Amino acid sequence: MISGFFIFNQKGEVLISRLYRTDLKRSIADVFRIQVVSNSDVRSPIITLGSTSFFHVRVNNLYVVAVTKCNANAALVFEFCYRFISIAKSYFGKVDEEAVKNNFVLIYELIDEIIDFGYPQNSEADTLKTYITTESVISSNIAAEESSKITTQATGATSWRRGDVKYKKNEAFVDVVETVNLSMSAKGTVLRAEVDGHIMMRAYLSGSPECKFGLNDKLVVDKSERTGGDAVELDDCRFHQCVRLDEFDSTRTISFVPPDGEFELMKYRSTTNVKLPLKVIATVNEVGTTQVTYVIAVKTNFNNKLSATNVVIRIPTPLNTTSVDCKVALGKAKYVPAENVVVWKLPRIQGGQEVTFSGTAKLTSTTTRQVWARPPIDVDFQVLMFTSSGLIVRFLKVFEKSNYHSVKWVRYLTKASGSYQIRF
Repeated sequence: MISGFFIFNQKGEVLISRLYRTDLKRSIADVFRIQVVSNSDVRSPIITLGSTSFFHVRVNNLYVVAVTKCNANAALVFEFCYRFISIAKSYFGKVDEEAVKNNFVLIYELIDEIIDFGYPQNSEADTLKTYITTESVISSNIAAEESSKITTQATGATSWRRGDVKYKKNEAFVDVVETVNLSMSAKGTVLRAEVDGHIMMRAYLSGSPECKFGLNDKLVVDKSERTGGDAVELDDCRFHQCVRLDEFDSTRTISFVPPDGEFELMKYRSTTNVKLPLKVIATVNEVGTTQVTYVIAVKTNFNNKLSATNVVIRIPTPLNTTSVDCKVALGKAKYVPAENVVVWKLPRIQGGQEVTFSGTAKLTSTTTRQVWARPPIDVDFQVLMFTSSGLIVRFLKVFEKSNYHSVKWVRYLTKASGSYQIRF
């Protein structure tokens, strides 16, 4: 698959270099530096020069690069790059140049373990941590016993979990987190509305439990099955490797043996029947060349028992604004000249509630009048126990041969951060 793996800093200096096959030479790093790092016009994450393909991922100030001479599966190569980044984060937190230089011995151990002759091997962080450790060396007696467990785990049917995990209190936490992306026209027409969802799970369960996880009865994944109506339609789903996919296809039940601790169980996307938590109606008028008047109404579209928290509304102003007179009944509004916006912060809005901002921006006269581009209003928020896609967890069951009692928790969170925009 891949012939070489590199990590470059933003100057093009090689921090990590490993060749897995003889069809590449170390001088290939110079080609990437000249063609990609030094060339600001390159935007594609894949660049092919002759018979050599470079796949790169930017993370902070680094380039994580995989190089291949063969016709490799691009999705698989990128999955490996992102998996390496997540493993690095689980070992030493933030992945940046300083962290790579401080942990280069550990990184070489990791990449030698997770890739063999260019093919990805075991990339489960929990399994790797059992034998690639940054802690002190353990005694030889314990080491012999541990090594047999490691071998069983790495080569067994569930490489992501050890069988001897024990907890005094058995708990499972499920978080359904959705990020709403909205682009709405000045006339109130939805130009784009989609939901990016993640189901995160924290499993603190003893032994090797079997978990069953049920979603909506009316759940459509296959496009050919779509009939409209109120069914929850998911455009694509991606599961953790522990999930048995055949059972999900037939019954929409997710059956799996969970890894120990926190992991991402499922990723999904939805672009139909998206419920918008907040409706923003903006009336903005330019009064001559000296003033702009604003009336912004925000209404919540969910049950009055729920509430939106940490609501931040960023209202753009013209570049030649000198001051803004803000009037709000709820929250605080302040003009930020450095960013040319009025920031309206609302700690909480109850379901069914409507709040209004009114203001007048005073403009300074300019010699040449430029047309105001009118950037969109940007809204950030969080709503607990609400999903825009309509996805719900019907049940969560835990089966284990010792029949212990387990406590299950399910939480929903819908949020927007820089992606919920209304034009005016």
